[in-house]
Amino acid sequence: MSEAHDIVKAHYAAAERGDLDGMVEKFADTVAWTEMAGFPYAGTYVGTDAIKAGVFGRLVADWKGFRAAPDELIDGGDGTVVALGHYEGTYRATGKGMRVRFVHVWRVQDGLITGFEQFTDTHLLREAMA
Repeated sequence: MSEAHDIVKAHYAAAERGDLDGMVEKFADTVAWTEMAGFPYAGTYVGTDAIKAGVFGRLVADWKGFRAAPDELIDGGDGTVVALGHYEGTYRATGKGMRVRFVHVWRVQDGLITGFEQFTDTHLLREAMA
């Protein structure tokens, strides 16, 4: 597997451990993280601090046991890695759980993550929030 594959795999492993520093260790200074339209935290966040505050911090605050679990990593060979997986967790405000499929597209250049884009069924996720 490529270096890009290993970097993305390490990100998910750090997330599973709850290791925020490990999750962002390979983020480029100008990493662009895009949560798709319709997702509760939709938008593009640029830079580690913006991603921590706008995405990761909110997920921890709003969801109990939130996980982004990759079932498969597909190495594009050009610094692109695609993850097929699922989200799961319980929305704290409603007590409702969810399990929703996702596709994540990662961009890695010179050993650093430069981009991330999320695709998921936002309707299913929002059902847990209602």
